[in-house]
Amino acid sequence: MSNTLNFRKILLFFGDISLLYASLFLTVFFGFWGQFSQELFQAHLFPFSILYFFWITIFYIFGLYELNQIKTKLKFYPRLFGAISICLTIGIIFFYLIPWFGITPKTNLVLNILIFGILILIWRKLFYSLFSSHLLTKIAIIGDNQTAQELAKEINTRPYLGYKLIGIFATNERSFSEIQKQKIDTLIIAENLQSNPKLLSNLYQCLPLQLNFISSAQAYETITHKIPVSLISQTWFLQNLKEGEKIFYNKIKAVLDFILTSILLILTLPLWPFIAIAIKLENKGPVFYHQQRIGKNKKPFFLIKFRSMRTDAEKNGAVWAKKQDPRITKTGKFIRKTHIDELPQMLNILKGEISLVGPRPERPEFVEQLEKEIPHYHIRHIIKPGFTGWAQIKFRYGRSIMDSQEKFQYDLYYIKNRSLLIDIGILLRTFKLFFKKEQ
Repeated sequence: MSNTLNFRKILLFFGDISLLYASLFLTVFFGFWGQFSQELFQAHLFPFSILYFFWITIFYIFGLYELNQIKTKLKFYPRLFGAISICLTIGIIFFYLIPWFGITPKTNLVLNILIFGILILIWRKLFYSLFSSHLLTKIAIIGDNQTAQELAKEINTRPYLGYKLIGIFATNERSFSEIQKQKIDTLIIAENLQSNPKLLSNLYQCLPLQLNFISSAQAYETITHKIPVSLISQTWFLQNLKEGEKIFYNKIKAVLDFILTSILLILTLPLWPFIAIAIKLENKGPVFYHQQRIGKNKKPFFLIKFRSMRTDAEKNGAVWAKKQDPRITKTGKFIRKTHIDELPQMLNILKGEISLVGPRPERPEFVEQLEKEIPHYHIRHIIKPGFTGWAQIKFRYGRSIMDSQEKFQYDLYYIKNRSLLIDIGILLRTFKLFFKKEQ
């Protein structure tokens, strides 16, 4: 299943690349009507190739390579329009502030973005049509229980992933003959094989059918990009969390943390005095807010932020943050909306207390409560917490135990699959939060 999804994302990506160069050819052809030549096209090829790298990055930041965005028109069209608007702005800055390439396209830049926008709309509609109505991967679930019903719901609500659920089958001989007749591609096992030797034997007999067999936990992970705590046990952690293989990755990540954080601090430090003055003028008290959090191996530390709440915000103890929280000051609303309040956490990164990417650190009061309510919650402390993370780009701000459980399932996905490539993707997608309203 994961290979199929990766293929579709790669196809979507290279489709966009092809359309960029097709739009460039059409731009030069129509923009220089009657004067088109190979030399003229080649003069535009190199500078526009550099520009297209930034455009594709903008598309990634706006989540336009997430397959679910293709289906949801209310989200897709505004994101596409926003991404294209920023791409045009980058193009203007690129050609007029860096005049190194011998071309300064005006009308042609607008024409290029217009042609590309039209082509991308046609391509995305064609792509969705192909993988929601045709070229479908046939899937069946063996084991009619609550887990199977939940998985069926997840699959049926995501037709854009290109899976067709044939049905949920009971664990009997008739079911296996039906699976053979339906030409199933992938069989999801929603039963415990260790406690059902007959089912294991029947599945073994299905090997000649060349089916893909995956567990319900694997299917759930592939479809939702999170790992459900209800479907895993201690055995799952022993089989999947290969921390010994992450030693080199951890060292490289620490170096990148230091370099990127230092650059970010240098770029933003001139803003700090103005932020401090604004906080002081509205509400007397400290500029910085030091809040105890739990780090790697449950070691406590103090997270540093610009203060966005009144000084008496927690006079009655720690409470969950609320939407439109009345404790937030006017300055606090602005710096929270723009995420400026998070900038002092760069100091925590330089001190080695957190990383740029990882599960967000929680307060000790909440950790104690969540470890009682959520199975395996303590596992999130085996790695260093982060400034941003997989859960932050996938889910809203946590305001309850239920929210925390949902975010923890995303954290588990990150802990299992983390890599430098995923970290870079998370950092890029974090920029999207600057354009996202609080939910």
